[in-house]
Amino acid sequence: MPAWISLGGAVLVGVLTAAQARINGQLGVRLDDGLVAGLISFGSGLLILIVVSLAVPSGRRGFTALISGVRSRGIPWWMLAGGAAGALTVATQGLAVGIIGVSLFTVGVVAGQTVCGLVLDRAGFGPAGVVAVTLPRLAGGGLALVAVGIAVVGDGLSGIPLWLLVLPLVTGVGVAWQQATNGRLKQRVGSPFTATLVNFIGGTIILVVAAAIHVALVGLPASAPTDPWLYVGGGIGVVYIVLSAALVAHTGVLLLGLGVVAGQLIASFVIDVVWPAPAGPGFAQAISMVIVALLSVVVATVPWRRLRR
Repeated sequence: MPAWISLGGAVLVGVLTAAQARINGQLGVRLDDGLVAGLISFGSGLLILIVVSLAVPSGRRGFTALISGVRSRGIPWWMLAGGAAGALTVATQGLAVGIIGVSLFTVGVVAGQTVCGLVLDRAGFGPAGVVAVTLPRLAGGGLALVAVGIAVVGDGLSGIPLWLLVLPLVTGVGVAWQQATNGRLKQRVGSPFTATLVNFIGGTIILVVAAAIHVALVGLPASAPTDPWLYVGGGIGVVYIVLSAALVAHTGVLLLGLGVVAGQLIASFVIDVVWPAPAGPGFAQAISMVIVALLSVVVATVPWRRLRR
Protein backbone atom coordinates (compact mmCIF):
# COMPACT_ATOMS: atom_id res chain seq x y z
CA MET A 1 0.00 0.00 0.00
CA PRO A 2 1.44 3.44 -0.93
CA ALA A 3 2.47 5.55 2.05
CA TRP A 4 0.11 8.41 1.16
CA ILE A 5 -2.88 6.05 1.13
CA SER A 6 -1.88 4.59 4.51
CA LEU A 7 -1.47 8.03 6.03
CA GLY A 8 -4.74 9.18 4.49
CA GLY A 9 -6.45 6.18 6.07
CA ALA A 10 -5.00 7.10 9.47
CA VAL A 11 -6.31 10.66 9.11
CA LEU A 12 -9.70 9.21 8.14
CA VAL A 13 -9.74 7.22 11.39
CA GLY A 14 -9.31 10.48 13.30
CA VAL A 15 -12.06 12.18 11.27
CA LEU A 16 -14.43 9.28 12.02
CA THR A 17 -13.57 9.50 15.73
CA ALA A 18 -14.47 13.19 15.83
CA ALA A 19 -17.66 12.57 13.85
CA GLN A 20 -18.70 9.83 16.25
CA ALA A 21 -18.20 12.16 19.21
CA ARG A 22 -20.42 14.85 17.66
CA ILE A 23 -23.13 12.36 16.67
CA ASN A 24 -23.23 10.77 20.12
CA GLY A 25 -23.20 14.22 21.70
CA GLN A 26 -26.14 15.36 19.60
CA LEU A 27 -28.04 12.16 20.37
CA GLY A 28 -27.49 12.86 24.07
CA VAL A 29 -28.86 16.38 23.64
CA ARG A 30 -31.92 15.19 21.70
CA LEU A 31 -32.66 12.45 24.24
CA ASP A 32 -31.69 14.70 27.15
CA ASP A 33 -29.89 11.63 28.50
CA GLY A 34 -26.20 11.06 27.78
CA LEU A 35 -26.17 7.61 29.37
CA VAL A 36 -28.97 6.28 27.19
CA ALA A 37 -27.24 7.80 24.15
CA GLY A 38 -24.00 6.05 25.09
CA LEU A 39 -25.84 2.74 25.54
CA ILE A 40 -27.43 3.03 22.10
CA SER A 41 -24.04 3.73 20.50
CA PHE A 42 -22.16 1.01 22.36
CA GLY A 43 -24.94 -1.56 22.05
CA SER A 44 -25.27 -1.15 18.29
CA GLY A 45 -21.49 -1.36 17.92
CA LEU A 46 -21.49 -4.58 19.96
CA LEU A 47 -24.04 -6.22 17.67
CA ILE A 48 -22.00 -5.31 14.58
CA LEU A 49 -18.77 -6.52 16.18
CA ILE A 50 -20.30 -9.88 17.14
CA VAL A 51 -21.22 -10.49 13.50
CA VAL A 52 -17.75 -9.43 12.30
CA SER A 53 -15.97 -11.59 14.91
CA LEU A 54 -17.99 -14.64 13.89
CA ALA A 55 -17.36 -14.01 10.18
CA VAL A 56 -13.58 -13.47 10.42
CA PRO A 57 -11.43 -16.59 11.10
CA SER A 58 -9.01 -14.66 13.36
CA GLY A 59 -12.00 -13.48 15.39
CA ARG A 60 -13.19 -17.05 15.96
CA ARG A 61 -9.69 -18.21 16.90
CA GLY A 62 -9.27 -15.27 19.25
CA PHE A 63 -12.55 -16.00 21.00
CA THR A 64 -11.50 -19.63 21.52
CA ALA A 65 -8.19 -18.45 23.00
CA LEU A 66 -10.07 -16.02 25.25
CA ILE A 67 -12.35 -18.72 26.69
CA SER A 68 -9.37 -21.01 27.23
CA GLY A 69 -7.33 -18.24 28.90
CA VAL A 70 -10.16 -17.25 31.24
CA ARG A 71 -10.78 -20.87 32.26
CA SER A 72 -7.09 -21.51 32.96
CA ARG A 73 -6.74 -18.09 34.64
CA GLY A 74 -3.99 -17.20 32.20
CA ILE A 75 -5.96 -14.02 31.45
CA PRO A 76 -6.51 -12.01 34.67
CA TRP A 77 -9.81 -10.25 35.30
CA TRP A 78 -8.36 -6.74 34.85
CA MET A 79 -7.51 -7.49 31.22
CA LEU A 80 -11.24 -7.86 30.66
CA ALA A 81 -12.06 -4.47 32.20
CA GLY A 82 -11.07 -2.20 29.30
CA GLY A 83 -14.73 -1.77 28.43
CA ALA A 84 -15.13 0.46 31.48
CA ALA A 85 -13.04 3.13 29.73
CA GLY A 86 -15.00 2.67 26.52
CA ALA A 87 -18.26 3.11 28.42
CA LEU A 88 -16.88 6.28 30.01
CA THR A 89 -15.87 7.62 26.58
CA VAL A 90 -19.26 7.25 24.90
CA ALA A 91 -21.10 8.39 28.04
CA THR A 92 -18.93 11.53 28.15
CA GLN A 93 -19.60 12.12 24.46
CA GLY A 94 -23.32 11.95 25.14
CA LEU A 95 -23.12 14.18 28.21
CA ALA A 96 -20.59 16.80 27.14
CA VAL A 97 -19.95 17.12 23.40
CA GLY A 98 -23.37 18.55 22.59
CA ILE A 99 -22.66 21.37 25.06
CA ILE A 100 -18.92 22.11 24.98
CA GLY A 101 -18.22 21.05 21.37
CA VAL A 102 -15.93 18.48 19.78
CA SER A 103 -12.75 20.60 19.87
CA LEU A 104 -12.71 21.09 23.63
CA PHE A 105 -13.67 17.46 24.21
CA THR A 106 -10.90 16.23 21.90
CA VAL A 107 -8.22 18.48 23.40
CA GLY A 108 -9.17 17.32 26.90
CA VAL A 109 -8.97 13.68 25.85
CA VAL A 110 -5.59 14.18 24.13
CA ALA A 111 -4.21 15.88 27.26
CA GLY A 112 -5.42 13.16 29.62
CA GLN A 113 -4.22 10.46 27.25
CA THR A 114 -0.75 12.00 26.83
CA VAL A 115 -0.09 12.57 30.52
CA CYS A 116 -1.45 9.18 31.61
CA GLY A 117 0.47 7.50 28.80
CA LEU A 118 3.71 8.85 30.29
CA VAL A 119 2.88 7.31 33.66
CA LEU A 120 1.78 3.95 32.25
CA ASP A 121 4.84 3.68 29.99
CA ARG A 122 7.18 4.47 32.88
CA ALA A 123 5.45 1.84 35.03
CA GLY A 124 5.74 -0.74 32.25
CA PHE A 125 1.99 -1.38 32.17
CA GLY A 126 1.70 -1.49 28.38
CA PRO A 127 2.58 -4.42 26.09
CA ALA A 128 5.94 -2.80 25.21
CA GLY A 129 7.14 -2.93 28.83
CA VAL A 130 8.95 -0.05 30.52
CA VAL A 131 9.38 2.99 28.24
CA ALA A 132 11.73 5.73 29.42
CA VAL A 133 10.31 9.17 30.20
CA THR A 134 12.32 11.38 27.87
CA LEU A 135 12.45 15.16 27.70
CA PRO A 136 10.37 15.33 24.46
CA ARG A 137 7.67 13.16 26.05
CA LEU A 138 7.59 15.40 29.12
CA ALA A 139 7.45 18.48 26.90
CA GLY A 140 4.58 16.94 24.92
CA GLY A 141 2.64 16.29 28.11
CA GLY A 142 3.22 19.86 29.23
CA LEU A 143 2.01 21.26 25.89
CA ALA A 144 -1.13 19.14 26.13
CA LEU A 145 -1.92 20.74 29.49
CA VAL A 146 -1.23 24.18 27.98
CA ALA A 147 -3.83 23.41 25.30
CA VAL A 148 -6.38 22.69 28.04
CA GLY A 149 -5.39 25.95 29.74
CA ILE A 150 -6.08 27.85 26.51
CA ALA A 151 -9.48 26.17 26.30
CA VAL A 152 -10.68 27.32 29.72
CA VAL A 153 -9.39 30.92 29.52
CA GLY A 154 -12.05 33.57 28.98
CA ASP A 155 -15.74 33.84 29.71
CA GLY A 156 -17.07 31.45 27.08
CA LEU A 157 -17.18 28.54 29.52
CA SER A 158 -18.06 30.50 32.65
CA GLY A 159 -21.55 29.00 32.91
CA ILE A 160 -20.41 25.39 32.40
CA PRO A 161 -20.11 23.12 35.48
CA LEU A 162 -16.54 22.18 36.38
CA TRP A 163 -17.28 18.45 36.19
CA LEU A 164 -18.31 18.83 32.54
CA LEU A 165 -14.88 20.29 31.75
CA VAL A 166 -12.99 17.68 33.80
CA LEU A 167 -14.77 14.70 32.21
CA PRO A 168 -12.79 14.82 28.91
CA LEU A 169 -9.51 14.79 30.86
CA VAL A 170 -10.65 11.78 32.87
CA THR A 171 -11.79 10.14 29.65
CA GLY A 172 -8.34 10.63 28.15
CA VAL A 173 -6.79 8.94 31.19
CA GLY A 174 -9.19 6.04 30.69
CA VAL A 175 -8.37 5.82 26.97
CA ALA A 176 -4.63 5.54 27.70
CA TRP A 177 -5.26 2.79 30.25
CA GLN A 178 -7.65 1.05 27.86
CA GLN A 179 -5.11 1.06 25.01
CA ALA A 180 -2.44 -0.46 27.24
CA THR A 181 -4.87 -3.08 28.58
CA ASN A 182 -6.14 -3.94 25.10
CA GLY A 183 -2.57 -4.33 23.88
CA ARG A 184 -1.81 -6.88 26.57
CA LEU A 185 -5.09 -8.72 26.00
CA LYS A 186 -4.39 -8.86 22.24
CA GLN A 187 -1.03 -10.49 23.02
CA ARG A 188 -2.84 -13.23 24.94
CA VAL A 189 -5.66 -13.93 22.46
CA GLY A 190 -3.87 -13.08 19.21
CA SER A 191 -6.72 -11.07 17.67
CA PRO A 192 -7.58 -7.35 17.84
CA PHE A 193 -11.21 -8.24 17.04
CA THR A 194 -11.49 -10.33 20.22
CA ALA A 195 -9.85 -7.68 22.40
CA THR A 196 -12.26 -5.08 20.98
CA LEU A 197 -15.24 -7.41 21.44
CA VAL A 198 -14.36 -7.88 25.11
CA ASN A 199 -14.33 -4.10 25.50
CA PHE A 200 -17.71 -3.70 23.86
CA ILE A 201 -19.26 -6.46 25.98
CA GLY A 202 -17.95 -4.99 29.24
CA GLY A 203 -18.83 -1.43 28.26
CA THR A 204 -22.35 -2.38 27.22
CA ILE A 205 -22.96 -4.16 30.54
CA ILE A 206 -21.77 -1.11 32.47
CA LEU A 207 -23.90 1.25 30.39
CA VAL A 208 -26.98 -0.96 30.76
CA VAL A 209 -26.66 -0.77 34.55
CA ALA A 210 -25.88 2.97 34.60
CA ALA A 211 -28.68 3.84 32.16
CA ALA A 212 -31.18 1.66 34.07
CA ILE A 213 -30.37 3.42 37.34
CA HIS A 214 -30.59 6.84 35.70
CA VAL A 215 -33.90 6.02 34.02
CA ALA A 216 -35.28 4.70 37.32
CA LEU A 217 -34.44 8.04 38.95
CA VAL A 218 -35.47 10.51 36.22
CA GLY A 219 -37.60 8.45 33.84
CA LEU A 220 -37.28 7.53 30.19
CA PRO A 221 -36.53 10.18 27.56
CA ALA A 222 -39.71 11.90 26.41
CA SER A 223 -39.26 10.70 22.84
CA ALA A 224 -36.66 9.15 20.58
CA PRO A 225 -35.43 11.27 17.65
CA THR A 226 -36.32 9.89 14.23
CA ASP A 227 -33.24 11.10 12.33
CA PRO A 228 -31.39 7.91 11.24
CA TRP A 229 -27.93 9.55 11.32
CA LEU A 230 -28.14 9.95 15.09
CA TYR A 231 -27.87 6.18 15.49
CA VAL A 232 -24.76 5.47 13.42
CA GLY A 233 -22.21 6.26 16.15
CA GLY A 234 -21.73 2.61 17.09
CA GLY A 235 -21.20 1.56 13.48
CA ILE A 236 -18.66 4.35 12.98
CA GLY A 237 -16.79 3.11 16.05
CA VAL A 238 -16.51 -0.41 14.64
CA VAL A 239 -15.37 0.93 11.24
CA TYR A 240 -12.49 2.98 12.63
CA ILE A 241 -11.40 0.18 14.98
CA VAL A 242 -11.20 -2.32 12.12
CA LEU A 243 -9.57 0.27 9.85
CA SER A 244 -6.92 0.97 12.50
CA ALA A 245 -6.15 -2.73 12.82
CA ALA A 246 -5.74 -3.01 9.05
CA LEU A 247 -3.58 0.11 8.65
CA VAL A 248 -1.11 -0.35 11.49
CA ALA A 249 0.83 -3.03 9.57
CA HIS A 250 1.47 -0.47 6.79
CA THR A 251 2.03 2.69 8.82
CA GLY A 252 3.51 1.51 12.11
CA VAL A 253 2.18 2.65 15.47
CA LEU A 254 3.82 6.09 15.41
CA LEU A 255 2.56 7.23 12.02
CA LEU A 256 -0.89 5.78 12.67
CA GLY A 257 -1.12 7.65 15.98
CA LEU A 258 -0.01 10.95 14.46
CA GLY A 259 -2.42 10.61 11.55
CA VAL A 260 -5.35 9.75 13.82
CA VAL A 261 -4.73 12.67 16.19
CA ALA A 262 -4.23 15.06 13.27
CA GLY A 263 -7.49 13.97 11.67
CA GLN A 264 -9.34 14.06 14.98
CA LEU A 265 -8.17 17.56 15.95
CA ILE A 266 -8.66 19.10 12.51
CA ALA A 267 -12.08 17.48 12.03
CA SER A 268 -13.22 18.52 15.51
CA PHE A 269 -12.29 22.14 14.75
CA VAL A 270 -14.12 22.08 11.40
CA ILE A 271 -17.20 20.47 12.95
CA ASP A 272 -17.35 23.13 15.66
CA VAL A 273 -17.01 25.92 13.08
CA VAL A 274 -19.74 24.50 10.84
CA TRP A 275 -21.92 23.23 13.68
CA PRO A 276 -21.02 25.17 16.85
CA ALA A 277 -21.97 23.89 20.28
CA PRO A 278 -23.83 26.18 22.73
CA ALA A 279 -20.84 26.65 25.03
CA GLY A 280 -17.89 25.88 22.77
CA PRO A 281 -14.81 28.14 22.61
CA GLY A 282 -14.53 30.96 20.06
CA PHE A 283 -12.83 30.61 16.68
CA ALA A 284 -9.40 31.99 17.67
CA GLN A 285 -9.41 30.13 20.97
CA ALA A 286 -10.40 26.85 19.35
CA ILE A 287 -7.78 26.99 16.61
CA SER A 288 -5.07 27.93 19.16
CA MET A 289 -5.82 25.02 21.47
CA VAL A 290 -6.08 22.56 18.56
CA ILE A 291 -2.68 23.64 17.17
CA VAL A 292 -1.00 23.38 20.60
CA ALA A 293 -2.60 19.97 21.22
CA LEU A 294 -1.41 18.69 17.83
CA LEU A 295 2.07 20.07 18.53
CA SER A 296 2.09 18.24 21.89
CA VAL A 297 1.54 14.90 20.16
CA VAL A 298 4.24 15.58 17.56
CA VAL A 299 6.78 16.62 20.22
CA ALA A 300 5.98 13.60 22.40
CA THR A 301 6.03 10.92 19.69
CA VAL A 302 8.49 11.89 16.95
CA PRO A 303 11.84 10.05 17.38
CA TRP A 304 13.99 13.19 17.54
CA ARG A 305 17.27 11.29 18.03
CA ARG A 306 16.75 9.32 14.82
CA LEU A 307 15.94 12.51 12.93
CA ARG A 308 19.16 14.16 14.13
CA ARG A 309 21.13 11.13 12.99
